[in-house]
Amino acid sequence: MKKLGYLFLSFLFVTGAAFAQEAEKKERKPGHGDISKFRQLKQELPDPNNRHTASGAPGYEYTQQKVDYVMNITIDEKTNKLFGEQTITYKNNSKDILDYLWVQLDQNMRARDSKTPEVQSSSFRNAFNGPVSFTNAYLKEPFDGGFNIDYVKDAQGKDLNHMVNRTMMKINLPTPLASGGTFVFKMKWWFNMPPYIEVGGRSGYEPFPDGNNNYTIAQFFPRLAVYDNVEGWQNMQFWGRSEWALEFGDYDVKLTVPADHIVDATGELQNEKEVLTKEQRKRWDKARKSFKDPVFIVTQEEAEIAEKGRSTKTKTWHFNAKNVRDFAFASSRKYIWDAMAVNINGKSIMAVSLYPKEGNPLWEEHSTRVVANTLEEYSKMTFDYPYSKAISVHAARQGMEYPMICFNYGRPKADGTYSDRVKNGMIGVITHEVGHNFFPMIVNSDERQWTWMDEGINSFVEILAEIDYDPNFDTGNLPKDIVRYMSIDQDRLSPIMTQGDNVYNFGPNAYTKPAAGLYMLRQTIMGPELFDEAFRTYSRRWKFKHPTPADFFRTMEDASAMDLDWFWRGWFYTTNYNDVGVKSVKSYYTTDQPTEKAIADLKRYNLPLEEYKDKLVFYAEGDPSTSKDAKKATDIGVIKKHMASMTDAQKAELKEIPNYFYEVTYEKPGGLVLPLIVELTYEDGTKERKKYPAQIWNKNDKEVKKVYATAKKITNIVVDPDLETADIDVTNNSWPKKKQDSQFDSFKKELKN
Repeated sequence: MKKLGYLFLSFLFVTGAAFAQEAEKKERKPGHGDISKFRQLKQELPDPNNRHTASGAPGYEYTQQKVDYVMNITIDEKTNKLFGEQTITYKNNSKDILDYLWVQLDQNMRARDSKTPEVQSSSFRNAFNGPVSFTNAYLKEPFDGGFNIDYVKDAQGKDLNHMVNRTMMKINLPTPLASGGTFVFKMKWWFNMPPYIEVGGRSGYEPFPDGNNNYTIAQFFPRLAVYDNVEGWQNMQFWGRSEWALEFGDYDVKLTVPADHIVDATGELQNEKEVLTKEQRKRWDKARKSFKDPVFIVTQEEAEIAEKGRSTKTKTWHFNAKNVRDFAFASSRKYIWDAMAVNINGKSIMAVSLYPKEGNPLWEEHSTRVVANTLEEYSKMTFDYPYSKAISVHAARQGMEYPMICFNYGRPKADGTYSDRVKNGMIGVITHEVGHNFFPMIVNSDERQWTWMDEGINSFVEILAEIDYDPNFDTGNLPKDIVRYMSIDQDRLSPIMTQGDNVYNFGPNAYTKPAAGLYMLRQTIMGPELFDEAFRTYSRRWKFKHPTPADFFRTMEDASAMDLDWFWRGWFYTTNYNDVGVKSVKSYYTTDQPTEKAIADLKRYNLPLEEYKDKLVFYAEGDPSTSKDAKKATDIGVIKKHMASMTDAQKAELKEIPNYFYEVTYEKPGGLVLPLIVELTYEDGTKERKKYPAQIWNKNDKEVKKVYATAKKITNIVVDPDLETADIDVTNNSWPKKKQDSQFDSFKKELKN
């Protein structure tokens, strides 16, 4: 043994020295750190702590503030001004001492001195779009928007020192607010409500030719910014795109409007007998028991009569809402009003719609039913809907969400006809905006910072709800739908993990790409059962709390036992794309009776045929290396002798010796690592799917080889046959190439268009 060991070591030394000398002749590459796309997200994610834990759950030191509002709001229909008085109670649940508070003044984005127009690029195209466009752009005075603050006082009526910085107001506290302390203050304000179709915006009013207005009012009161243990004060300016970070609290709101208006809002109506007729209350009670079809509380005929009048009196609607992060309302005398009940695990929730006659017949056919379907499907994926109602309000060119209420587009033509595009657009926007009740109205992420956490996650669940409503619904958020965006110039792409105001192509980046990625994660990578369990865990952990991206990423892994860091890094932190294809196929077959071609090859290379007579020989089809492969002949006698020595049980486990072998090289020109899905078609027309985890690329990020041994010839190989991995170039996805192209003709035409 010693002698053998010595000889072996000598061999290693000699060959090692020879290898070292050979290596010196080659150019040495510089060293590097861990560049694997499967490395952990240690550097990208913030360190876990006792508030946001390593598992992705809220820690035992997690805190969040509470803000309560008491408001009196008045609509002046003659001047289209909104007046408000409010008392705010701020509870400091953090461990910190606060010297000041930050209040969001979103309406100031439309003030005459707003900086928003100054940072937006413009062109001279308005001069060529007709007299109306030219007049609005260059001759008309800008809209006079923004808050007019009458006062900011403490609970005793003393003026509070405050400073307004564009869309943010800083209130300096008379004395620091200690942990556990409460501060009460009052504000009085008013502003000109914007005609949002003309000047843009997310709320305001739509004027109708009959002289009526549809008021959809939101972001209408000064709201406390979030103070948390991740960002401190979230007081980034509102530039018009990235939305809001808000605290939960209780609202007591009185809305004074013209007496002939119908109103609905966030919260429970407290004075039903004062504002509804006896007949309307009777119908509402009927709607509470109708789980199949909507019940009209105000019919179209009644709405058409109401819109012809103009009451000079007012009526006050009183709403109370518990544990919500915001408040919005809608008001008009034009509203048709219908509702139905939805059973969410034994609890009756009201699905409600308000719409002028201009929305019919589309809205009475679909709106409330879509609301009900959305509540059911989102509750299955997350948690039982905790509020008493969800309202869909028809407003042209709107798509905005608030707790329990949302404003949605989708208007038929004047004659009542509509296209499938208009119908599906309406179904999609209602599903999306009602779905926002879950993300971010309850799972309360920071929209100002991470748009994708509400829009993208919501758009993902929206896919499932839409397909449940209509199995053939074109959601526009599937992996194939993001290919065109991921194929554009890299200079116009941003990672999903980019603050919303700095994102190119905001819609695809914030909505479609994260939605498509999560759909891929559910359907292709994790599987629905495993994904749904983890997703519900995240939703329930962070219900009525403020999650961060790290909380989402960590929870999805913690609750599933899947390492997904490679997916988060590639899909969320980079602009890499997926492109996988078939690089080459070497095909072989076995025979102990050489063909004429094989015999000719043997003679060509002076290989004696007799030596191959009793051998199991591999031959390559159409490959110039046939003769070399023939040299790899295996003695079939040795195989038979080995098989004869096996037990009956061992023999029973053996398969038939395959006749064909295919060595397939898959290439990956794209930078993403994703599962490799392959469909094999055999000569008899049967098909077989092979699905390889993304880790197939962990040793070689450029290409991998797989060998398929089969009793039947393979006639076709297709990569990603169902377009489920957002592959941006399908022209390399098949072998033979010409047979596969036809399967993707329509998809390629779509990409070109």
